Amino acid sequence: MDTVRTFIVEDNLAIRETLVGTLREVARVDPVGQAETEDEGTRWLTGNPSQWDLAIVDLFLKEGTGFGVLEACRNREPRQKMVVLSNHLTPEMRHRCIELGADAVFDKATELDELVDFCLRRRQEQFMVPPFPEAH
Repeated sequence: MDTVRTFIVEDNLAIRETLVGTLREVARVDPVGQAETEDEGTRWLTGNPSQWDLAIVDLFLKEGTGFGVLEACRNREPRQKMVVLSNHLTPEMRHRCIELGADAVFDKATELDELVDFCLRRRQEQFMVPPFPEAH
């Protein structure tokens, strides 16, 4: 089954595990890796450009910020998408994320369904498949 290879930069283990499980089951993403810090996330994403399709990045990390990860990945391939998932979003922060190259920005508390929809659309665009399997 075709899946969107997804790398997650999130320092909270519980959130990371929940996110991986939900997105794997509901949105059919394939979690290819995880990082807790800006340096770890930046190093993996920029060092493995052919191994990911989507990056989900939190803004406030164990060390560094998601802003730095976005900045480091500005010159990624057009097929590669980056989204921000954070609890601390103001209109100014959303704007800054988009300026740094985020394709979408979601609030952890209120916009998880929108993140799932984004992942499903990404899968559909990438593989030209229906977002949900047809019933037989």
